[in-house]
Amino acid sequence: MTKAKKLLTTASAVVAAGVVGAVAANAATPAAGAKDASLRSTRHLTIAAATKAAQATLDAAVKEGQAVSVAVVDRDGNTLVTLRGDGAGPQSYASAEKKAFTAVSWNAPTSALVDRLAKTPNLKDIPGTLFLPGGAPVQAKGAPVAAIGVAGAPSGDLDEKFARAGVAALGG
Repeated sequence: MTKAKKLLTTASAVVAAGVVGAVAANAATPAAGAKDASLRSTRHLTIAAATKAAQATLDAAVKEGQAVSVAVVDRDGNTLVTLRGDGAGPQSYASAEKKAFTAVSWNAPTSALVDRLAKTPNLKDIPGTLFLPGGAPVQAKGAPVAAIGVAGAPSGDLDEKFARAGVAALGG
């Protein structure tokens, strides 16, 4: 398959598999009192909230004797906070960031996205994504404002359990 055809196939897969997430993921609203309709107002976690969520996530893992890395990303997938637990593997740091990026991109837990990958294998070609359980979106009014990714536990189910503990610490 040529590089151009692969890129087109990947782009088509993104549109086909991600359109629901993209539509549901619109956290932008017209700016209050804005005279210019091209301005948008978006919701974001504060660094304090992201740190609280990351620490709650790490605490949940430590409580169960697991050494993990945690990443919290903003709505745009930019890393806000990362914590690498004592004894977490060197690969876990990057994996946690990719899981968080994937969860916020599709506004869905990464465990739910594994089925989409089975139907559309080219999704794995999207840079920065990782379709393994362990990522959970943080939502405000149904739209993603951030996500938490966890990696390093013996199973993705545990990683995602810990990520959900971080979301719960934010009241979500």
